[in-house]
Amino acid sequence: MTDDNTSRRLTGPRLLTGLSGKVLALTIVFVMLGEVLIFLPSIANFRIQWLKGRVAQAEIAALAAEAAPNQILSSDLRSEILMGAGVLVVSLTKGERRKLVLRSEGDHMIDASYDLRNTRWFSAIYDAFEAMLSTTPRVISIIDKPPNMSGDVIEIALLEEPLRKAMFGYAFNILILSVILSLIVAGMVFAALNFVLVRPMQRLTRNMLAFRQDPEDHSRVIQPSQRRDEIGLAENELHDMQSELASMLQQKNRLAALGLAVSKVSHDLRNMLSSAHLISDRLAMVEDPTVQRFAPKLIANLDRAIDFLTQTLKFGRAQEHLPMRERLLLRDLAEDVIETAVVQTSSRIVLFNQVPADLLVDVDREQMHRVLTNILRNAIQALEGLQSTETDAPEGHVTVKSWREGSVVSIEVRDNGPGIPEKVRPRLFEAFQSAAKAGGVGLGLAIASELLRAHGGDIKLDSTGPDGTVFRIVVPDSIPEIRAGRRGERRAVEGP
Repeated sequence: MTDDNTSRRLTGPRLLTGLSGKVLALTIVFVMLGEVLIFLPSIANFRIQWLKGRVAQAEIAALAAEAAPNQILSSDLRSEILMGAGVLVVSLTKGERRKLVLRSEGDHMIDASYDLRNTRWFSAIYDAFEAMLSTTPRVISIIDKPPNMSGDVIEIALLEEPLRKAMFGYAFNILILSVILSLIVAGMVFAALNFVLVRPMQRLTRNMLAFRQDPEDHSRVIQPSQRRDEIGLAENELHDMQSELASMLQQKNRLAALGLAVSKVSHDLRNMLSSAHLISDRLAMVEDPTVQRFAPKLIANLDRAIDFLTQTLKFGRAQEHLPMRERLLLRDLAEDVIETAVVQTSSRIVLFNQVPADLLVDVDREQMHRVLTNILRNAIQALEGLQSTETDAPEGHVTVKSWREGSVVSIEVRDNGPGIPEKVRPRLFEAFQSAAKAGGVGLGLAIASELLRAHGGDIKLDSTGPDGTVFRIVVPDSIPEIRAGRRGERRAVEGP
């Protein structure tokens, strides 16, 4: 069912239900609406011009009647003149005198009277629709100025049915013209919008659906066009979003695979370390001074590694516990870290411990040991990489310094290595973003930053360059717990 839905989405909607069909339909509707708005004044103007035509014909008929001998017309001739003019009655007013010039036989009741000398558009539109919608034959009276100035005012009476038929014929012609015009305009607008908007939107939609099938495939990331409008902006933003999402998913999968591998390796490695711990206990019984010096440190490191692996297996991930803080001499802790690191350090690298002997720091011993170990290991690896590529490189130095300012202890780790590359610096403290040597995973600084944040402290890159790198660690003292007292309670004061 999912595959069917996906294939249907990839093929796109049909013409009538898709964006193209909606654009076409809306264009036709809007063009027809425009034609309706134009039709209202045009049908009113058609009615007025038709009536003015009848007024002009009636005036000519009146002039012909007045030119007859003694102004006497036979009944047949009068009927022919009135029929030719399309009117029933014609009267002219000159000055104060009103004269009935022509009149058909029979009596006619006037149903409505209209004055064309002063016509407003709103009333003209209303009169036009009243004429079209009338269901009974009417006789109307029209008052206007004679176009040939044969008098001051001319008034005619005529049947409205011929006018109504002419208006319907005109409306039908306008309808046909409107339909043809709307189709032409709609086709042109549709072609333009389809090229400018619909096709680019369809391209975006197809790309998003294809990217949804395999978000980790970078080949499915949309390639922005050269457009500089909103569509071009949307393409650029979609490209950036898809690129970041693809990279993020690859990193997540890598983390998941790494987590599974760590869980498997941790299980077997814990057993190996347990065996090594037993052997170290036997080794501690040897009376050799060198063995007696390094055996306790070896056993302590094995205990630390076994405990960490146990926590990893227990939680399914490397979840750090809350710091168990204690006040300890930082110089002794730094010396322990340096002695552990010296065993694997090149003879051309010297480690210096310049921490004051009486400086106390409020930290978790094991977590701070890991922080300093990771930072020193990164510095040592950077120096070893420089010395392996440049045989004339100077002797490497790594110095640990510290000082207290009020309730905050600052620790500085300085080396004279090659510096950190520019492209690595923005994400220096993120996991898997930097590695000191080939094959590294770039977790050391990320772990150090996480442990220090748990202490309420921080680590930052103070400076880096060809002359070396300096990391600055800041660790505040923990806030002492205040004893919960009660109002009115007094503590006993010991005597001298």
